This record gives sequence, C-alpha cells and structure tokens, in this order.
Amino acid sequence: MPFSLHNLPGSGPRPGPREVIALLAGLMALNAFAIDAMIPALPDIGRSLHVTHENDRQLVVVAYFLGFASTQLFWGPLADRFGRKPILAAGVALYILFSLLCAFAWTFPLLIAGRVAMGASAAVTRVLVVAMVRDLFEGEAMARIMSLVFMVFMVVPVLAPSIGQLILAFGPWRAIFILLAVYAVVMLVWASLRLPETLHPEYRRSLDLKEIAGAIGATVKEPLSRGYTLALTVTFGALVAYISSIQQIVFEAFDAPGALGLVFGAIAAPMALASWTNARVVGRFGLRRVGHGAAVAFVLVTLTHLAIALAGAESLAAFIVLQALTMVCFAFASSNLGTLAMDRMASIAGTASSVQGVMGTVGAAIIGYAIGQGFDGTVLPFLSGMAACAVIGLVLIILTEPKRLFAGPSAGGEQREPHAPVEA
Repeated sequence: MPFSLHNLPGSGPRPGPREVIALLAGLMALNAFAIDAMIPALPDIGRSLHVTHENDRQLVVVAYFLGFASTQLFWGPLADRFGRKPILAAGVALYILFSLLCAFAWTFPLLIAGRVAMGASAAVTRVLVVAMVRDLFEGEAMARIMSLVFMVFMVVPVLAPSIGQLILAFGPWRAIFILLAVYAVVMLVWASLRLPETLHPEYRRSLDLKEIAGAIGATVKEPLSRGYTLALTVTFGALVAYISSIQQIVFEAFDAPGALGLVFGAIAAPMALASWTNARVVGRFGLRRVGHGAAVAFVLVTLTHLAIALAGAESLAAFIVLQALTMVCFAFASSNLGTLAMDRMASIAGTASSVQGVMGTVGAAIIGYAIGQGFDGTVLPFLSGMAACAVIGLVLIILTEPKRLFAGPSAGGEQREPHAPVEA
C-alpha cells in the first residue's frame, strides 16, 4: 500500500506510514484505555466511594461516553479553523488534568463529573483522528487505514483490564488514573514532535455561526452521512452495552471474577485480527460488500447466541466464543460503515466527524446504558439488547442504500472530492 506525505501543507515532520498509523492509533487508544482499565476496578471504586447500588457503578463507564459526546461539535469546527495539531494538543492537555482530578476524587459524584470531563477532553482524539485520516485518504484506502488504526487501537482492550488488575494488585484504583495521565503525557509529546498538520489551506473554515450551522446541516442532510451514522449509532450501542456489562456478567452471571482479564482479552483479540483482515480485503471486495456482509453476520451471530442462552445451554466458554464472533462482525462493520459515512465529507471533515461523533456517541451511550441497566444476574437482557442493536442496524443500512447492498468496489457512484492529497 503506497503511502506518501509529500503533498501535505507546510514544512512540518514527515513520519513514515507505520509511525503515522501507530501515532493515530495511540491517540485513539487514550479512550479505550480510559474505559477498559476501569472495568476490574469498579467493585473497588464502589466500596471506596460508598456506592450502594451495584448497577450504579456502570456510570463510571457511561459518564465517560456522555462526556465524549458533549464536546465533539466544539472540537470539530475549531480544528477546521485553526488546524488539527493545536486543537489536538489542547484536548489532550485537558485530558491529563481531568485524569488527575479523578485520581483524587473523594466522592462518587465528583468522580463521575471528572469522568464526564475526561471524556469531553478525549473527544478531540476521536474527531481529529477520523478527520486526519479523511484529510489524507478516501474510499477503500481510507477504510484500509482506519482498519489498521483500529487494529492497534483494539489491542488496548486486550491489555487494559489485565493492566488494571495488575495495578490493583499493588495499589489503589486511583493509581489507574495516574497511569492514564502519564500515558497521555507521552502521547502529547509524541504528537507535538512528530505529527504533521494535515488540514489543507483551502479547507480552512471560519468560526462564523452560519457557516458552522451550514456544515452541520450538510452533514445531517447528506444521505450516506446520515444513514450510516444512524446505523453505526445502534451498532456502537451494542459495544457500550458490552463494556458496561462485562464485569457484572463475568463476576455474577458466571461467578468467575478471576477470569475477567482472560475473558476480555479472548474477546478483544479477534476484533484486532478482524481489523487487520479488513485492511487487506476491503480494497478487493469493496466497502459495501464487506460492511454490509458483516452487518448481516452480526445479526445472525447475535440471534444464534440469544437462542442458545434461551435454550439454557449458555456457559462461560460458549459466551466467550460467541461474543468474540459478535465483536469480529462488529469490527468489520464499524470500520467500513464509518468510512461510508465520511466518504463525501472531505471539505468539512472536522465538523462532519464531530457531528457524526455526537450523534453516534450520545445514541450509543443511551442504548448501552439502557441495556446495561436491565442486568438481572443473567446474560439474557444483554444478549437480547445486542441482537436488537444488530437487527436495527441492518434495517438502517438497507434503508440508506437499498439499491447498492453488497456492491463491489467497481460499483462507483461515490462523489469524489477534488483533493486526494495522499496516495494509498
């Protein structure tokens, strides 16, 4: 896959493709680490901060997602006006401060407020990583790069719960937040020194409210942007439900608290492999054929898993295998559907990424929280919610492009933007 940065504006650094992918993935991983490292600490946090209702501990996860959604419309227009690098640096710096606030929170409400603020700060990475990839790539090339970014990003969920458990073996849960702050400092320095500015001068936009509103309206009105964003919203709702519920499922439904790290890793590792595979196959088979096929598989696997549980044949081993297959389908679907949502958004990539991110994150957080609150000591509410998300997501895809389902790469029809600054 040829990769060139010689057409980027300015005279900044020109890192190689592997470093760019690793850097972008590391920035995205700030979020995965902030969420997944918390999971084994939820019981300790509950005891330390006197949380009486066990399901309320899920707010530590859900609050982050809500904060993550709250500021994306703020970061996107700023990045379209001032460039990607300075806005990214500001967001990561705030993330460091709020991580330290969480580390020293003395009440549960203060911790939740800190988690909202952490998510609000870290939202800059979601908006700008997607925008920067869109600055540099389009079509199947964009899907390949996003898959590689998500492959590295998904390695973090394999490691994060085990790292969290390791920290808890030697220190309090507060040490996890200190480690998050240290990791963010490393990423801030690395990005400041090596990340090029990817926003092209002709795509810079003013902060005029009418212009911002116009870009927001264009993002919502564009059929692919709107339809695929809604499909991704319910798809990511299933992911939020999984992250929010997995600790209780392993601890209570299967009575295997010591297996949490193993379960999480065994489910997350195939997701990373699926992203790597997607990067290899999407150029050959096309965004729609792979993404739509994965959405169909998502439905079939979740319904099969639900049927097995309803039949009373569920076990921890079966849960791991079938949930891993579910998340493989999720990985294939999310990378390609997200690319299709951004395909026509090059000239307003920062704002479009933020609008899509707000819609997706708020919706996913609400859906995931609703599913998580249904936990009753069994896996049935969770599996029912997953299956419902899969079915609704597929219906939304069909409604978005009923005449182009499973279309291959030669189908054409995408509106190509005048700039394709990086060859891939």
